Amino acid sequence: MAEQVAFLGLGVMGYPMAGHLVTTGHEVTVYNRTTAKAEKWADEHGGSFKETPAQAAEGKSIVFACVGNDDDLRAITIGGDGAFDTMQPGSIFVDHTTASANAARELYEIAKGKGIDFIDAPVSGGQAGAENGKLTVMCGGDSLPYAKAAPLIDSYAQRCELMGASGAGQLTKMVNQICIAGLVQGLSEAVNFAQKAGLETDAVFNVLSKGAAQSWQMENRHETMARGEFEHGFAVDWMRKDLGICLEMANKIGAQLPVTALVDQFYADVQAMGGNRWDTSSLLARINK
Repeated sequence: MAEQVAFLGLGVMGYPMAGHLVTTGHEVTVYNRTTAKAEKWADEHGGSFKETPAQAAEGKSIVFACVGNDDDLRAITIGGDGAFDTMQPGSIFVDHTTASANAARELYEIAKGKGIDFIDAPVSGGQAGAENGKLTVMCGGDSLPYAKAAPLIDSYAQRCELMGASGAGQLTKMVNQICIAGLVQGLSEAVNFAQKAGLETDAVFNVLSKGAAQSWQMENRHETMARGEFEHGFAVDWMRKDLGICLEMANKIGAQLPVTALVDQFYADVQAMGGNRWDTSSLLARINK
């Protein structure tokens, strides 16, 4: 059944995600901090745009969001002209931002006080996953609003799961980023080793990608890494933001993340090299410098 929804935040992820909602038959109103981008999206997809989150969210059954960090999320929900000001009791806010579990739980409680349901629903799959409608979405919140939102999330997801209570989606995304940090560092060392050994890297990783060492990172990044190309996705600045969230939570719950902490510092080295906007596979650039 078609729904009237809003999508707040039209970055490299949100822009195509909102488009998939239109493609699957929903009426979508968008908001973006840069209004010109929202206007461009509306022209391209046949939706509409508003100049504030409150205006975009008014009268909508579900409001989706994908912004930068905790502060951005609070701004579009409980800040001036925030979405919570105009959302009606019984409506649902689905947050695809990679944020802290604390922010998710805080906004869940505020939303509940207004009769609004809040689902933290960070995603994995990068820009390509968003454009191709193949994201993995990990959710935290209550089961009934999740069941209502899940069919719409399926517009841009290949897998969507409710992981537990509020905050569980963000905690699961932290696990995802911890895994990726170690994988990319290992792959960077492997590419460097193969090159130093005089091996043909394409042949090496085409073989290895069919065995126990296989990973998404290997299959999708080894060729560009070997060519020294690092303009293909999730930026180092964003990864450091995410790893900071992981390390802060680990300290709070007593989890040990020695490899993650080390890789976070390696990404700081990449930033110092001017690679803030390089993709996460640029750990290889640090080794090769």
